[in-house]
Amino acid sequence: MKNLFVYGTLRHVPLLEAVLGKAAAEIEMAPATLEGHSVFAVKDQDFPIIKEREGAAQGLWLGNLSATDVARLEFYEGGFDYDLAPVEVSVEGANRPAQVFKSDAGWQPDGPWSLENWAQIYGALTVCSATEEMSYFGVKPRGEVDGMLPMIKARAIAQQLAAQGSLGESPGGMIRADVRDVSVTRAYAKYFTLDDYEMSFRRYDGTQSVAVQRAVFVATDAVIVLPYDPVRDRVLLIEQFRPGPFARGDDLPWQLEPIAGRIDANEAPQETARREAQEEAGLALGALHEVSKSYASPGCSTEFYHIYIAIADLPDEVVGVSGLEQEAEDIRSFLYSFEDLMQMTDEMKLVNAPLVLASLWLARHRDRLRASA
Repeated sequence: MKNLFVYGTLRHVPLLEAVLGKAAAEIEMAPATLEGHSVFAVKDQDFPIIKEREGAAQGLWLGNLSATDVARLEFYEGGFDYDLAPVEVSVEGANRPAQVFKSDAGWQPDGPWSLENWAQIYGALTVCSATEEMSYFGVKPRGEVDGMLPMIKARAIAQQLAAQGSLGESPGGMIRADVRDVSVTRAYAKYFTLDDYEMSFRRYDGTQSVAVQRAVFVATDAVIVLPYDPVRDRVLLIEQFRPGPFARGDDLPWQLEPIAGRIDANEAPQETARREAQEEAGLALGALHEVSKSYASPGCSTEFYHIYIAIADLPDEVVGVSGLEQEAEDIRSFLYSFEDLMQMTDEMKLVNAPLVLASLWLARHRDRLRASA
């Protein structure tokens, strides 16, 4: 059995529960102090580090941890380049031996760190991410999970956005609580994940359905943005290779589409729209107009779209080739007049559903946008 001292995010008890896989009542813990140390925020990160400095670091003493408990903590902290080091901490006035996670990864201290501020901004998202991360304990090596972390966080963001409530209309009156006896098995997990569900749902006659099995592709929330210049009355579209049409057997796997990208950690959809426009087309966007918040394919996928028309300055020289090299993006941009956009819509030449939806919204609101330009 081991004793550990935690000083950072693991002081947030819901996160500690997620990492150890047990309720707080089952964890032996007490407030503790580590003399000669201070806790600092890390520059451009959402976690802290501890350094030998004058002062005293506040934290939690975790007692009598099993080998599995320690292994779970090491698995989780391994994603942050931490290693265990021996220390002596003060617990209720008595000195006790313990170990603490320290890092020599060269993180840059960036002033004091506050658990309360962190929990308010990052707490719920981190717990959600950690729940998926720890589901791979004993299943996948830490290095493989490290490579999955951006998408794990993106899936957690999607769950947080879903928890804010749905704008959808449901005249039948059914809600989430009407789905019962749910069991989930993760059949595949890499960049994306695939879950096998077994569940029953309330029927319109008031009875409960038999158990049904459904496979769900677990994606992320994504932003779709169509840049529109109301002065020149034209839009910017991008073209890039897409593996989905290629896998279907389409002869044209290079797709004409709006700017798009997943919502990253601690980023609002509007911020994603502006970031992606800069990355994919070098564009600075003006006002964003909401087109739709909708599921891409609700019968089998969690993917959810936040679609916008963005006001932008689109001179002839704005087009070119761009994209992030680290993501192997090769994206070319094109300008189309509004009339050409509508003709392509009518002639079924636009095979990207969010683009068709945004184009039809633009047709409905174009006069208003032009009048206010």
